[in-house]
Amino acid sequence: MDFLQSLQPWHWLVFCFLMLAMEALGAGGFLLGSAAAALLLALMTWMMPSLDWASQMIWFGVGSLVFTLAYWKLFRRVNEKTDHHELNQRAAQLVGRAVVLEEELLPGLGRVQVGDTLWKVDAEQSYEKGSRVKIVGYEGMILKIESC
Repeated sequence: MDFLQSLQPWHWLVFCFLMLAMEALGAGGFLLGSAAAALLLALMTWMMPSLDWASQMIWFGVGSLVFTLAYWKLFRRVNEKTDHHELNQRAAQLVGRAVVLEEELLPGLGRVQVGDTLWKVDAEQSYEKGSRVKIVGYEGMILKIESC
């Protein structure tokens, strides 16, 4: 308990950087609120050195909660914006691409080779080997095709 009674601003600053380092390991924004609260406590204990340890802990708890909720409500959506909506969606990236069939394709479910991958396709009609088809959509990981 002697340590808690002698908390200095640099203790909170070190704790802030520790929280930021743990956040960098992949906490998903959860520890940013605690880091901000620790930085706030570093400033408060620097400006009011007589602040007792119990008050510091209360301020840290409230600050962590407020800053974490503020991050999740206000700033999290900023991190999720992207110019590449189809990133990591392989089927969506293939829409519009034309391929040549390497085998005959009957109506219903079949397979088509696109690059080095075999894809399941849903064909509404039959296609002969060597036909050019265009990928027009997808449902899950099943491609929708039609004649070019």
